[in-house]
Amino acid sequence: MIITLTVNPAIDRNVSVDKLVFDDRAYILSTRESAGGRGINASCVLHSFGAQTLAIAVCGGRAGKRLEEFIQKCTFPSELVRVRNEIRTNMTLADKQGLAIKLNELGPALSAAEIGRLERATIAHLEKASWLLLCGSLPPGVPNDFYARLVAAAKKAGVRTLVDADGEPLEAAIEAGPTVVTPNQPEAERLLSRALITRSQFQEAAERIHAMGAESVVLSLGARGAVGLAKEGTLYEAVPPRVEALCPIGAGDALAAAFAWAMESNSGFPEALRWGVAAGTASARLPGVAFASKAQTEEIYRKTEVRQL
Repeated sequence: MIITLTVNPAIDRNVSVDKLVFDDRAYILSTRESAGGRGINASCVLHSFGAQTLAIAVCGGRAGKRLEEFIQKCTFPSELVRVRNEIRTNMTLADKQGLAIKLNELGPALSAAEIGRLERATIAHLEKASWLLLCGSLPPGVPNDFYARLVAAAKKAGVRTLVDADGEPLEAAIEAGPTVVTPNQPEAERLLSRALITRSQFQEAAERIHAMGAESVVLSLGARGAVGLAKEGTLYEAVPPRVEALCPIGAGDALAAAFAWAMESNSGFPEALRWGVAAGTASARLPGVAFASKAQTEEIYRKTEVRQL
């Protein structure tokens, strides 16, 4: 089973408009709400690919009740850890030309007792897990080493870990030695405190993150694909076909999920990188925040190239 953890879930409100132009009106074409958060999104992708997944997330307030209703409709198993404060609501505005704006709330402050219950709930499931995906931001009150502690617990249980995070929580988790980290370009730039523009800089960034403690690295580069560094130190580049991207938000979640799914299927690092890039690219072609099916991903997978650098 592939377990996903979403410490800072949300109700995602996706608004489609005719156009997004500075200092001008836009007309709303449609509005849709769904369960949100990187780990929940990853479980949606994993489930659609036929993998066994368990989504663990916090849940609180009126928005939390709606989150529970949405997740129940997803048909994959979940465990929601109750907290006192209300979870956040995030908004994505996307137009027909592919421009998207994402507005996120910080999330609810969690108490030490709530953090402890969440950590224990996650560790309790490790005995039946093959992968643990630690996804997204940490809300106020959660220490920056929270993911690092879970990486250590998973390693002790023989469970592989993927960290899809940002900032200090990502840095602390890398030092704990996760199986793989999947930062996008802005997250890697913040982690390394430098701009990344050229291919050689992308390769150097993957090597530096590897040297910081991550066993392997997948550096997501949006429409340019990804640079990956395998455990043994070999660098790869996955390049997708050119597509019309309608909404790239959530593509990174699809990449992380498809990568873990492929690794679980013993595809090997280069093929897992190819599947991840294909899933992210296929999802970016869809309107709003949506995730490509396995069939839609396979279409892009066949056109995605992987080469050793």
